[in-house]
This record gives sequence, C-alpha cells and structure tokens, in this order.
Amino acid sequence: MTAFDAAAVAAASNAWIWYPDDATVVDTADYLLVRYPDHYTHRLELQRFCPAAPAEKALDEVVEKAHSFGLPQLHAWVKLDAPEGFEELLRARGGTLLETTDVLARPLTDPPDLAVPERVETRWRTDLPTAVDCNRVFVEAWEEGELKPEEELRAVAADSAEEYAAGRGGAVVAYVDGRPVGAGGVSLVDGVARFWGSAVVTEARHRGAYRAMVAARLAYAVEHGASMALVKGRVSTSAPTLRRAGFEAYGQERSYLLPLGEG
Repeated sequence: MTAFDAAAVAAASNAWIWYPDDATVVDTADYLLVRYPDHYTHRLELQRFCPAAPAEKALDEVVEKAHSFGLPQLHAWVKLDAPEGFEELLRARGGTLLETTDVLARPLTDPPDLAVPERVETRWRTDLPTAVDCNRVFVEAWEEGELKPEEELRAVAADSAEEYAAGRGGAVVAYVDGRPVGAGGVSLVDGVARFWGSAVVTEARHRGAYRAMVAARLAYAVEHGASMALVKGRVSTSAPTLRRAGFEAYGQERSYLLPLGEG
C-alpha cells in the first residue's frame, strides 16, 4: 500500500466542512464562523481560520463577530492549514484544549480483512427500523440529543436510502447478537470517502462493532470508486483501530473552547 502525499491529505481534510442547513454562517476569505441551532453541544464554532492578514488581527475580528451572537464561548478548530502560532493566540485569550484528533487516510486499493466476529453484522440506514436504531445509538453513545419522532425518521430513512443508492454515502448500523450498538457514516466527495460520526455504546465496546463499521464503509467506498478514505479519529479511542486497518496519520487537529465573556 502506497502512502499519500501529505499535501493531498491536508487539502482533502481542510475541504471537509459541514454544518446544517439551518445554521447561521459568516463566511469570509479569512475564516468561517458557524452559529449552530441551540440543540447542538457547541453552538458557535470557528471551522476555518486561514487569514491572509496577521493571525492576531484576524482573530480579533473573529472574536468581535462571535460576541454579536451573545453566547458564552467559541469552539475553535486548529486545522492543518491554520497559521503558525494560532494555538498560542487561543491559549493567550484563555482558550482550553478540548479535543485532539488524528487526521488519518488510506488508499482504497486493498481493503484489509478486519476479522469481524460472526456475531456482529452491519445494516445500512435505508428503512425506518434502521433509522430508529441509528438514532437510538447516537443518542445513547454520545449522551446528547434526543430520540426523533417516527415521522421525522421516515424522512431520514428515505433521504438516506436515496443517498446510499446514488453512491454518495450513508450511515451504517452495527448489531451484536441482533442488538444495535454502533453507528457511523460515510460521505463520498470528489473521490474521498469521509468517515464521520462513529459511535459505539459503552457496554458494547471492544467487541468488533467499530471494526465492522469500518469494514462496511471501506467496501462501500471501493465499490463506488473512491480513491481515499479519510477520517478524523480521536487519539485515545478510534485512532488505534484505524491504524490497524491500514490508515496512516498525516497530522493532528485540535479544538479549543474560548471564553467570550460579556462582549
């Protein structure tokens, strides 16, 4: 297996931006600031920061704009294209480190055998039962959000089935002895399979569910012509399993919580 050029992985990673349709977005040449709906854990997030101007001056502008939303803190990501010294600027303003993720990638020429146990199976979220199971797993594993009403989950299932059939990706649910215990998604964009949202309920961890979801998404990505699998894995949890699946680390992203005070 041949490793990717680091610049190619960095470009694919930096292009990975997501926010819901009902978010409020401030998108400038220097930064991307997103105000999420209230039910999200982090309601104000700096998703991109690559200023042409001096970083300190650009951060002043971000903080000023952030104050206008009237929220107590800003969740700021330090991505692979962040300017030198950005983390130091965040810490100087009282920012505290929240999360560190490895940016991992692997070619899709030779998906590995991940030795998934026989008692573990995966199903794609293409009907109401799997949509219900997926929703329940995410709520339980992440310990946030809420169970959605059946009408909403029917719509989710229909959209997911269409996306899956079109080769754009979808969500997969892992079952151990018939019980839904894990869920995770994949989106195919410009030949890159982005793995997202992977979660396994606490009591079912280390039983093969995560490996099964990785295997299913790798197979789907290969089937639909992707050349790179890309994932941002937590250093303390998913990253070791992903490395065993042939992923290599190309750097780290870190997030900080920055207090905004009274504005």
